[in-house]
Amino acid sequence: MSQTRYTKDHEWIRLEGDTAIVGITHFAAEQLGDVVFVELPEIGKTVTKGGEMAVVESVKAASEVYAPVNGEVVEVNSELESAPQTVNEAPDGAGWFVKLKLSDASQLDALMDEAAYKAHIG
Repeated sequence: MSQTRYTKDHEWIRLEGDTAIVGITHFAAEQLGDVVFVELPEIGKTVTKGGEMAVVESVKAASEVYAPVNGEVVEVNSELESAPQTVNEAPDGAGWFVKLKLSDASQLDALMDEAAYKAHIG
């Protein structure tokens, strides 16, 4: 079973083999409201921990999605282009944003586990 880790900016990351899947949490999706547009990075883009990785726009606001770790984008969820509401419907499943090839898997150790994230959002 893969373990999911969380950032203070409400992204989640789940390692599956040598690839990590990244999305936003239920909490973030609820705060955003109805998602109407998602801007995803190009495949092959190198992302830096804490740097902007994607943009999600809702009826309320536009918000950046930050990279939880350093890595290279190896896949994007192109389904979100035609069905951005998937981010609201299944933020921790079908609403994922990107898959990353990690530069340094040890960066995952600095992220929160589920219990710490739940305490963070109170």
